Order: sequence, then C-alpha cells, then structure tokens
Amino acid sequence: MIYYISGGERSGKSRYAQELAESLADNPYYLATSRIWDETFKQRVQRHISERDERWTTIEEEKNISAVIPPNSTVVVDCVTLWLTNFFTDTDYNVEVCLQLAREEILKLSELDSTIIIISNEIGMGLHAQTKSGRQFTELQGWVNQFIAQKADKATFMVSGLPLTLK
Repeated sequence: MIYYISGGERSGKSRYAQELAESLADNPYYLATSRIWDETFKQRVQRHISERDERWTTIEEEKNISAVIPPNSTVVVDCVTLWLTNFFTDTDYNVEVCLQLAREEILKLSELDSTIIIISNEIGMGLHAQTKSGRQFTELQGWVNQFIAQKADKATFMVSGLPLTLK
C-alpha cells in the first residue's frame, strides 16, 4: 500500500504522515532521505526527530530507499524533494537519468509488502525558478510526483494543515 502526501512547504505534510503511520502501526519507521547541507538544516532535522517518540525507528538512506525498508512494516519516506536532490547533484543535474532512477525506485517500492507513506513537495506552484538548474529540478519534481501519484493507492494534498483527498 502506498500513501502519497504532497503540498507546499510547512503545509503540515510531515505531521499528517506521522499521525497516519501511528494509526496504522505500533512501531512505524521514519526513512530520512536528506543530506545535512548546513547547520540550519541540521537543526530542522533535529526538530523533526524530537517530534517522534520511542515508538519510531529512524532509517537513513539517501537514494536506494527500497533496499532498506523492512518487510511488513509501515514507513514514512521524508521526502521526495531531498531524495531527488541527491540524484540530481550526483548525476551532474541530468534530468533524464534522475527521472529513470527515481521511477525504478518507485516501482521497487510498489512491489514491497509494506505500507509506504511518501511525502513530497509541490514546488511548481510558486515562483518560477530563476536558474536553469532550478527550472530543470522543478520539472523533474513534477514528473516524479505525477509518477508516484499514479502508483499510489491513496493521495492527499495538504493545504494550511488540512488534508484534501485526491485519490
């Protein structure tokens, strides 16, 4: 089962995903995909960790997320944007390669016997990116979001902390 949760920055995606996971499992997993880029981001990660209690187990994996998900588990994958950033930078901003790698990994996730809750950002709804790489990444994110939404069993869009059911 794949749940897809998308929305803008600070829309309540992580809180909603964590509450959903806790309603589905006694001991959910949190799969962190981010690299720690700077001190500010490190503090943000620490805040997220402090919001989870002892029921949670954290797994860290930057790209090969399907390989680290335990069988028959409930896992929050947070988040697609940071996960894609890892592929994007590691492939020297090659959108086609990133798109292929992401699709392959999502297909692997859809074959697992686990409940996967995938968090993503809708970054194409705001300002137009000023740089070529920014515009490329926005397109990549949009295409990957569409692919995940197609594969998901349920999809939710978060706005101002409120969930809107898409699927």
